[in-house]
Amino acid sequence: MVRVAVLGVGHFGRFHALKAAKAGPLELVAVHDADPARAAAMAAELGVPALAAAAAIDAAEAVIVAAPTRHHASLGTQALEAGRHLFMEKPLAATLPEAEALAALAAARGLVLQVGHIERFSAAFQAVAAASQGLRALHWEAVRVAPFRPRSLDVSVVLDLMIHDIDLVLHLAGAEPVSIRAVGARIASPHADMAVAQLGFADGRAATITASRAAVAMERRLRVLTTEGEMRVDFLARSLARVARGGAAPLPDMPGFGLETAGWTDHDSLEAQQASFAAACQGAKVLVGAAEGLAALRVARMIEAQIEG
Repeated sequence: MVRVAVLGVGHFGRFHALKAAKAGPLELVAVHDADPARAAAMAAELGVPALAAAAAIDAAEAVIVAAPTRHHASLGTQALEAGRHLFMEKPLAATLPEAEALAALAAARGLVLQVGHIERFSAAFQAVAAASQGLRALHWEAVRVAPFRPRSLDVSVVLDLMIHDIDLVLHLAGAEPVSIRAVGARIASPHADMAVAQLGFADGRAATITASRAAVAMERRLRVLTTEGEMRVDFLARSLARVARGGAAPLPDMPGFGLETAGWTDHDSLEAQQASFAAACQGAKVLVGAAEGLAALRVARMIEAQIEG
């Protein structure tokens, strides 16, 4: 087992701590939070000490940072300089220079740096990746919107929600965009609460990504236009449908083509993500590392720059 400390036990850090405290590849040895009362409550619930950041890092072999984004660089640097493997919740850092510095420090020390793009580990995305095999995608259209909740308001919706789909599109495209256009607006916070971005790739492929944290209702879907037709995924309904050669439900006006439908059985994405981090700490390949975190942050920051004008 890999001894781990969780720095930041707010909304999502709490889930990290709860999961790490269960029997598995990680052993929770300490928690830390800028709010001493919150840290003490979490520590009492899980039977581990609440420590200052430096002491928590010293007690562990690896560190999970789930603090607000503005603290990612300082806490991550502390952990890496202490020789600890690092799991950094997304985004990798508040600014691109900070993220690049973390990546360089991890590489120089020969330490694991995994970034918390949890959607890569979801059963839903694994179903999408499997269904995409052999298809030539032309355009991706991703939508991730939800009603307003007063949390994660220290960053824009681009770094809060859209960055998930930025990472997924970059992974599916296998490249970073060469052009970006974006619009957005502040609705209920000091930062953009809704945004629409159009990404253009060097080979002519494109993507449209919509994110909002001030929507009427929750919606999560992906539409992929391919050289054979289209694929539509509704993540909330757990459904996937695509036009395919020889599909099970023949289409009368498209000889040789049919409609294929599928679903998936959800698994615990956070558990899978933590297991991947533990394996990386023990020598396995880092599945979502600094390069992926940097790519998503680069695109996110360019989108924000377009919105801010």
